[in-house]
Parts: sequence; structure tokens; C-alpha cells
Amino acid sequence: MKLTMDIMKRHLQLLMMVLAITLMPLSLSASESSGQEGEMDVKEFIFEHIGDGYEWHITTVGNTHVSLPLPIIVYSRTSGWQTFLSSRLTHGESYEGLRIATGGDYKGKVVETLPTGEEVRPLIDISLTKIALGILINSLLLAGIILYISRWYRTHTYRDNAPKGFTGVMEMLIMSIYDGVIKPSIGKDSERFAPYLLTAFFFIFLSNLMGLLPIFPGGANVTGNIAVTLSLAICTFLAVNLFGTREYWKEILWPEVPTWMKCPVPLMPVIELFGIFTKPFALTVRLLANIMAGHSVILALVCIIFITHRMGAVLGGSMTVVSVLFSIFMNFLELLVAFIQAYVFTMLSAVFIGMARVKSEKSQNS
Repeated sequence: MKLTMDIMKRHLQLLMMVLAITLMPLSLSASESSGQEGEMDVKEFIFEHIGDGYEWHITTVGNTHVSLPLPIIVYSRTSGWQTFLSSRLTHGESYEGLRIATGGDYKGKVVETLPTGEEVRPLIDISLTKIALGILINSLLLAGIILYISRWYRTHTYRDNAPKGFTGVMEMLIMSIYDGVIKPSIGKDSERFAPYLLTAFFFIFLSNLMGLLPIFPGGANVTGNIAVTLSLAICTFLAVNLFGTREYWKEILWPEVPTWMKCPVPLMPVIELFGIFTKPFALTVRLLANIMAGHSVILALVCIIFITHRMGAVLGGSMTVVSVLFSIFMNFLELLVAFIQAYVFTMLSAVFIGMARVKSEKSQNS
């Protein structure tokens, strides 16, 4: 009984420590967003945290903001290539005719002022943003994990005992995805597409987990960015259509329906071709919406503390307790969502690829 109580006590202490680490940076940022009257723009606060930027805010010590400036690389219409750190553009400052817009259609983006006074985007902007740096960090971390667990397989054979610890967990996860998702969906060609599908699964899963960490190098909303989810969906789109069999394209361009539905008006082929593009669209929106919604809800719950703190000690204190309890619940729920969304994206990609690998009855019999 005593041992059980000690274990529960340690788990509770660990939970409170994790929650404190999670809420502290958000609380500091929320207090910074508050005006002199104690009011805060909830919408601005949420979109600031889930959006992209040219610097990575790490923490605040007193009145000092600790941020990681990122390189800005643009091709200006008037001065050509410009490369410098984003610290030169903080607080609305301008450098070489460039600045970060604080409003309008280009809010949060680098803009330049033309001689006519018009503000436009540079012709080329390949700056390293927070999301881009998050992708690089997650990719390097994933590569390091794979190289680490591959050491065990280089020094052991199939006759040895199964790996233990972190390597054993990774093997279990890899085999469960391959045997439970990829192989049943694709069939005998599963080994051909397994590298891509497993890479997509672990990249999404790791990015989702890193996005829940509020401290550097976590906190980047990688899979909540439409450019990232669209890129992943395009990879699946190419894998489906570039490696589709003859029978797959025949079912799209000349399906087995009455002739009047194919000629002279190609009604069914148009519908089937439209379906080719709805699949990557569904993959893009599904992952984007679920991850962005989870982050937004957690941030909104934190905002409750600062919205109600001027309504009195009783109401403010009670709402703070409610906010903390719901934040705990949402963080645990987001851990589950992080895995589910990676699993769903991989499963749907495998199903789409499997549907494109359809073969004729003659080929199957042979």
C-alpha cells in the first residue's frame, strides 16, 4: 500500500512539473499580450503562437525577451539579394528598405517599400522561418533516432534475443504499423512503399509531439501549417498516381459503366479525375484541422486565466482551477491525437496506394 502511494505521489509530482513547464511560457506570453488595462486580444495571442514567424521566442526573463533570430534571405525588387538576421527588423524597425508588416494583407511577412510608397512582397523570399527550422530539427531528430536503433541491428542477428528498451519500443511500433496498416492495405507490394509510409508516420508523430512542448526546440506548429500538410499529401498523391497500374487508370479514364456515361460526354471520367485530387485535399485538411484545433483549444484555456482575473478573487480563482484542469485533460488528449493523426494519415495513404495497385483478374491468377 505504501509503495502504491509513493508511486502515485511521484506521478502526481511529475504531472504538476510537466503542467508548470507547459503553462509557464504561455502565461508569460499572455501577460505580455495584456494591455495596461489588463485586457488581451485572445485571437491575436492564439494566432501568434500557432502561426509562423521570422524569430523563435524562447522565454522572457524580467523585461528581456530571449529569442532566436533567424536568417532572412530575400530578393528585393530594388536592391537585389539581401541576407541578414531577423533581429534587425524587431519592433517595426526597417533595414535596407525591408520590414515586417504589422497589418494588412502581408501581416507578419517581410515587405519592401517601393519608390512610389507602395508596400509589396519581395520577388523571392526563402527565409528560414520558425516552421522551417522546426522541420529541420524534427527531421534531424528523426534521423538520429533511426540511426540509433539501427546500431542494434548491425551488431545482432535474428538468432539473438529481441531488443529491449527504446529500441524494442521502436521495433514494436514499426512492426505494428507495417503488419497492421501497410501490408493489409497494399498487399505484396507493401515492401516497396513501406519506407515512405513509415517515414511519413514517424515524421508526423514526432512533429505532433514536438509541437506540444512549449520550450525550445519544441513548440513549432509544424503539422498545423498548411504548407507542411499539403507537401505530405502531394507525396502521397505522387506515390498513388505515378505507380498506379494500367487497371487503375483504366478504371478512371474508361470505367465499366454504360457507354452513354463515358461518350460523347465523359461524365464518369471527369468525376473519377476529380476524385484523384480530392484525396490529397482530404489528407491536407484532416491533419491540419485536427492539430491546429488542439493547439488553439489549449491556448484558449490558458487565456481564461487572464480574462477572468479582474472579475474578483472568487470567480478568477475558480476559473483558474477550471482552466488548469481542462489544460491537463487537453494535453493528455493531444498526446493521443498526435498518434491518431499520424496513424490515420499513414492508413489513408496506404489505402490509396493499395487501390492504385489493383490488377486484372488475369494477372492475379497468373
